[in-house]
Amino acid sequence: MSEAAITAVGGGELKLFGVLDYRTGPALREQGAQLIKASDAPALVLDCSGVEKSSSVGLALLLAFMRDASNAGKTVSVRSLPEDMQEIAQVSGLTELFEQR
Repeated sequence: MSEAAITAVGGGELKLFGVLDYRTGPALREQGAQLIKASDAPALVLDCSGVEKSSSVGLALLLAFMRDASNAGKTVSVRSLPEDMQEIAQVSGLTELFEQR
């Protein structure tokens, strides 16, 4: 399994990579908050196509990033939500928050 990371790839797009779990969550949370704050884009895209595996921590991260963006006056959309994250969202009643692009 690879280390997890979040990177800015330009044009307001942030890409998540690796395994999202209790070990990687805290660092990703801090990195993502900094990237959102630093972005000049009014609309952000969270691309999850590089996520290998996720626990509920992944969904919690996305929700936190959405809150950070909202607090900064930015909109957020999610792209390529992996199947395991889709299942957790469905069970949690959060599917509508993660409309696919």
